[in-house]
Amino acid sequence: MGLFDRLSRVVRANLNDLVSKAEDPEKVLEQAVIDMQEDLVQLRQAVARTIAEQKRTEQRYNQDFTEAKKWEERAKLALSKGDENLAREALTRKKSLSDTATAYKTQLEQQTTMVESLRRNLVALEGKISEAKTKKNMLQARAKAAKANAELQQTLGGIGTSSATGAFERMENKVLDMEATSQAAGELAGFGIENQFAQLESSTGVEDEFIRLKAEMEKEKGLLSPQNTPPPAMLGAAPVDSASTPATNTTSQDDAVVDAELEALRRKLNEL
Repeated sequence: MGLFDRLSRVVRANLNDLVSKAEDPEKVLEQAVIDMQEDLVQLRQAVARTIAEQKRTEQRYNQDFTEAKKWEERAKLALSKGDENLAREALTRKKSLSDTATAYKTQLEQQTTMVESLRRNLVALEGKISEAKTKKNMLQARAKAAKANAELQQTLGGIGTSSATGAFERMENKVLDMEATSQAAGELAGFGIENQFAQLESSTGVEDEFIRLKAEMEKEKGLLSPQNTPPPAMLGAAPVDSASTPATNTTSQDDAVVDAELEALRRKLNEL
């Protein structure tokens, strides 16, 4: 194999590879339909020309056939008049026209066959073009869907490790850290020394109030106990002059004070 052949093969291989890579299905299919439509236009023109020729041949055949009939009638007329030479001349014209008409008839039959074939081919090409258009639309739609799917897959593949997804994950972790820090701060807030003292002070005030109230109630019970109740003999004794019994007056005053304090205490309890 010569160097020129090898170089030619390499060049053609590279060109074919470039052409294959440059082929866009949508554009190629569109161009294919355009080429088929151009072929259809040319075929229609060919059919039209053939039909026109057929019409002209038919007209010539009819004309020569009519002329041949007319010269035949003239030959008959000449014979009827006894002019054989004129009749022979008329028959000669008639034969020439008949031969020409026969040739036109043969040509007309060939043209008719050709026109019918061209018409069938025209109908077939129109059907192929219609089918090609439908297939072109379908293939173009599939090509667009394939391109869109490829771009989507490429985008999704890039999103899997992209900075956007990483940013969402980082922000989610940051929000979780902020929430945990906030909860921890709320829990630790109750252990400060100021809060502890505030709790102690509030509990001390309640405890003091409880002790005071308990003492007052015990005092009240002590005043009403049987040990402080005067003996029965003293209950029926005659009243003693106030001037001669100063101790008794003092006891009555103390009892009044206790009763008043007891009544005040009862009001406090009712208010609680």
